Amino acid sequence: MRHLILASLMGATALPALAEEVNIYSHRQPELLKPLTDAFTEKTGITVNTAFVEKGMVERLQAEGDRSPADLIMTVDVARLGEVKDAGVTQPVTDEALDVVPATLRDADGQWFGLTTRARIVYASKDRVADGELTSYEDLADPKWKGRICTRPFTHDYNVALTAAFLAHHGPDETREWLEGVKANLAKKPEGNDRAQVKSIWAGECDISLGNTYYMGKMLEDEEQKEWADSVRILFPVFENGGTHVNVSGVAMTKAAPNKEAAQKLIDFLVSDEAQKIYAETNYEFPVSDHVERSEIVQSWGEFTADSTPLTEISDLRPQALTLIEEVNFDG
Repeated sequence: MRHLILASLMGATALPALAEEVNIYSHRQPELLKPLTDAFTEKTGITVNTAFVEKGMVERLQAEGDRSPADLIMTVDVARLGEVKDAGVTQPVTDEALDVVPATLRDADGQWFGLTTRARIVYASKDRVADGELTSYEDLADPKWKGRICTRPFTHDYNVALTAAFLAHHGPDETREWLEGVKANLAKKPEGNDRAQVKSIWAGECDISLGNTYYMGKMLEDEEQKEWADSVRILFPVFENGGTHVNVSGVAMTKAAPNKEAAQKLIDFLVSDEAQKIYAETNYEFPVSDHVERSEIVQSWGEFTADSTPLTEISDLRPQALTLIEEVNFDG
């Protein structure tokens, strides 16, 4: 019997170790992450499983609790990153590799980190908007734009974050006045997404719209939408005494994280030069790392100075910004 037990133990030690894996809950479609996860798996042998969770991310993680299979949350917009932190479903991460992420693009407590940035810019008609006609976010409320602006709903996360940034610069009274001014300049009721607004410019329904930079790259990839993209140019407005508003795609480690060590390896990879270059080339986003250049097409859109307001401050101001948007009935 003793020999049988010994042989059994020796056989057990000879068995291959269980394959490592990382499980991601993502607000982004898995195909957007696939070039990155494939490169990580090829480099490390660690399998990455991605579940697209469009809605109810926080509620799902809270319901799963310590039994959650999710190791990482990957999402867009500081609002959603702040939401998962405030819900208590994340844990702090400290690692030297993350030093490449600027302080303004990470949570002060290490609960989330920006991986890429995108600017909230203005798409302007090449035919109907002159050079230098719009230079600031404040200009959007100027009556000269009456009947000329299109936008997706301002209650959407991207516009709430922009409003929160405006609030950080100007305070509630001026922000309310600005919202009323922009609303008065709308060509039609807010609807659709950022690309739909560019289509409206192409169709002659308005002259300018708000949008994220990377949508230009996505439209140029699409045979139908390329015509829309070719009808506009990108303007980088700034806040008075500030820069251009930027937001992030980011990552956070869940509180449960059953594969914590492998998840940490993936986070470190995502801020590496290799992954940052993949982000730049495939998703038309700006790398957070200063070591990596923007893609050629992104560079063609021009240079800008990012606003220095920390995203944590913008996240904290979101509830107040949303209240102001609803009080002026912007989308009504």
